[in-house]
Amino acid sequence: MPASPFPALDAVLGLLRCPVCRAPSLRRERSVLRCPAGHAFDIARHGYAGLLTGARATSGDDPAMVRARERFLSGGRYGPVRDAVAELAAEGCTGSGLVLDVGCGTGYYLAGALDRLPGARGLGLDSSVRALRTAARAHERAAAAAWDVFRPFPLADRVADVVLDVFAPRNPAEFHRVLRPGGRLVVVRPTGGHLAELRAPVAVDPAKEERLRRAMEPYFTAAVTERVEYVLSVPPADARDLLGMTPTARHLGPAEPVLPRRITVSVLATAYRPR
Repeated sequence: MPASPFPALDAVLGLLRCPVCRAPSLRRERSVLRCPAGHAFDIARHGYAGLLTGARATSGDDPAMVRARERFLSGGRYGPVRDAVAELAAEGCTGSGLVLDVGCGTGYYLAGALDRLPGARGLGLDSSVRALRTAARAHERAAAAAWDVFRPFPLADRVADVVLDVFAPRNPAEFHRVLRPGGRLVVVRPTGGHLAELRAPVAVDPAKEERLRRAMEPYFTAAVTERVEYVLSVPPADARDLLGMTPTARHLGPAEPVLPRRITVSVLATAYRPR
């Protein structure tokens, strides 16, 4: 038999549910996924599954932001953050389990986790078509699908060993539903000092971490939190890409901003256990 053109997607089909009727057993017919009731979803030529139906989510990742992110991340400057995510993920996944990256962007962090977990499968969900084109080829064991993080995920219950949420919106109820009882959720978010040199002085919301705690508390217990903080020395082109890959870029005026040569990276990475 000829090799499958979508091996990573085929590897997770048994875990998916139809986004329309929630039926199990999606099957692939060439470049279409179909459920037993006949609902069909195209697989884009770039390799990701178009599962998102109805009104489209508004994504923060427009094409210019994705291109800037691809260039910046390819230089390894967020390597320490990716390593921290992979280490926390590796402690929650065994054998051929599933790593689900919600709001996966270009798949950079999902690929890092899969590198640490040679038997695992990966699935990235995102609403940005431009980002999904990259995520679908980020790793040979990573599939990608268009989805809105705020809707019920197109997955069966308790199928994920690890859920990643890196600089992305959160849906704690769905994270909990799809995680197996012994799995773990890894959440990465910026501190008030993250990329501070690229932003005008703003008041840091002291309640941000408390809101996260309250949102997670009904579903998860925090197991460990790591702080990843370091200073980058960057040439202007990299600083421009770092600025361009964040929502801050949308608020810039027509004038070229003054770009610093040293920029602080400061994030918190927390691993949670399901309650």
